[in-house]
Amino acid sequence: MKSYIPNSITLLNLVLGCCAIIAILHGDYVMGFWLVLAGVVADFADGLVARLLSVSSEMGKELDSLADMVTFGVVPGVIYYSLLSRTFDSQVIHSIHYIAVVGFLVTAFSCLRLAKFNLDTRQADGFIGLPTPSSTMFAVGLMLMYVFDTFGLRDWIIHPAFLFTCIAAFSYLLVAEIPMFSLKFKTFTWKGNEIKFIFAGIALILLILTREAAFSIVVLLYVLFSIFSHFLNRNKTI
Repeated sequence: MKSYIPNSITLLNLVLGCCAIIAILHGDYVMGFWLVLAGVVADFADGLVARLLSVSSEMGKELDSLADMVTFGVVPGVIYYSLLSRTFDSQVIHSIHYIAVVGFLVTAFSCLRLAKFNLDTRQADGFIGLPTPSSTMFAVGLMLMYVFDTFGLRDWIIHPAFLFTCIAAFSYLLVAEIPMFSLKFKTFTWKGNEIKFIFAGIALILLILTREAAFSIVVLLYVLFSIFSHFLNRNKTI
């Protein structure tokens, strides 16, 4: 019976992702943001609750991947699609913009990344490649910067060259053989979680200073830090 509790939270993540897709396609980016954020909380909570209840099952693992595919795979693709569409039509989307479909490359590579993760035994304590929630939060940051014209960057955010570059870069990062540390806490003690606590502190400061832009900036810092650590550790072994 206890196993149904974390599975229900996982399914809530999926439903929240579906609702976020509807909101974003209707141009309600702020509501889309809150729904994605709720999905992120649910994604963290299901694993935490499962550990607290000491329950684990193959069903739960499969459900988690399927829910993540919606909230952290389809949603970022929808965001890129919607932003690209606005470079051709500033009104609410009424028909398919075929060039904007390129945004769903992120969705395709998210699917590949999740499939690899399920089979890769190296990713027990960390990640190989960018986690799909991080990719999604970067796209969410762009979406919010467009809404609020953060630092006057709205026109840059929807410039096709910029968006195509982001799509290509994050599609690659999702499946890149680059080790990245996990942001999930198994315990809340300082020992063993030093990097996570420090990174969380930096993220909070950036959120205060840069507001909605922080979501994209923090993800970029996470990627750069992971890449730097990867090459530093590789050079030490040579």
